[in-house]
Amino acid sequence: MRDTLMLSKDFLQLTLDNPVGLEAFEFTLGQHTQVSVWDTGVIQFEPLVTYEANQESEQDGKEEALKSIVLSSAVHGNETAPIELCDQLITALLSETLIARHRLLFLIGNPPAILNGTRFVEENLNRLFSGAHAKGESNAERVRAKKLEQYVDRFFNAAPKDGSRYHYDLHTAIRASKHEKFAIYPYPHGAPYSGEQIMFLAACGINTVLFHHEPTTTFSYFSAHGYQAHAFTIELGKVMPMGQNDMTRFIAVKEMLTRLVSGRDLELGEFDPSQVNLYQVHRSINKQFDDFSFTFADDVENFTAFPRGYILAKDGGTEIKVEAESESIVFPNANVPVGQRTVLCLVPAKDYRVV
Repeated sequence: MRDTLMLSKDFLQLTLDNPVGLEAFEFTLGQHTQVSVWDTGVIQFEPLVTYEANQESEQDGKEEALKSIVLSSAVHGNETAPIELCDQLITALLSETLIARHRLLFLIGNPPAILNGTRFVEENLNRLFSGAHAKGESNAERVRAKKLEQYVDRFFNAAPKDGSRYHYDLHTAIRASKHEKFAIYPYPHGAPYSGEQIMFLAACGINTVLFHHEPTTTFSYFSAHGYQAHAFTIELGKVMPMGQNDMTRFIAVKEMLTRLVSGRDLELGEFDPSQVNLYQVHRSINKQFDDFSFTFADDVENFTAFPRGYILAKDGGTEIKVEAESESIVFPNANVPVGQRTVLCLVPAKDYRVV
């Protein structure tokens, strides 16, 4: 497998050819990078030597602490744009046209679902983290969630103590959105939000951020809460079949991730709330009965706003109405099991702390 990858530089194909149980191996690229494949869809790049991040640090004789960066894709197998984006970055790293100056872990979350062309095979993988995988009958997604947690734990626990940690979990949404690219900022448990990270997202063309209001079982929350990582669930547009994504729509994302990985100056300005759309979750509506249904059409876009009193949904004979002056909806999905979230209702963010 090692020789195959070193020759082809195609980690995605190796992953799809071996969707489960790929044996671990490692090799070096030149004198600069250690490459370690831990499992199917799991590959780490680690600099072999420290480096000067820029001319100023060279003049001062200071070295920037190594950052530890997780880039995950295919937590939902049919969300293909992030898979293709990460594939481009991995290929560039293996081809040595891009050199990793920071620690980097790529996770291709659910290879069997990619091959199946579906969001998941048996269960939504992005509802199984922070130990949720252990609270139910075992299946392939639950086994994978536990392993992905272990890989993140292994990666972050080996990180330098003075280095920042990041996890960008890349997705595309089921439906179109009034804000094409947006990010979910996991619940911070009272800690302030990072203005620098919000401006980094804006530089990626992700100019909409919603602040979550409670702990969740998503992958990004797992890294944020468990390892104090700057972590986000990032939606890069609408779901498209593999090979049909317009990759020019992700130029800014790729450029900023390339700068981050290679240690180049990110050239970020001060936090400026006028440059971004900031929302906070007003409430989450969970399905209580099998007959739950929305009153709006299936093609209504994410971030569509409804006025106070509007009937959003009906659930077991109960009308669910807009409570605030206006609420914007995101991730509406009536086809979830009873007890799970059907939609998030948002209002403009007002009371938040940024550092």
